[in-house]
Amino acid sequence: MDELTIQTLIKANYSGGLSEMSSYLSLALQATAVIIGGIVLWRASAVLHKRKLAERSRKSFFETSYSKGWKRK
Repeated sequence: MDELTIQTLIKANYSGGLSEMSSYLSLALQATAVIIGGIVLWRASAVLHKRKLAERSRKSFFETSYSKGWKRK
């Protein structure tokens, strides 16, 4: 991608290409924000799911010497 200079920006402004460039830039920024937001939500969901699984794990209350003899693991 070529370097943006003042001269190219002036040419783009007078040819009408600058308005297209700003809309493309806006679209690219929105797409990037959606991707980053999705990754953040995905990781937060994974952390919450791990916490929920940890809470559901067997409690030590049920691990007695009597229950170990008749319960299967």
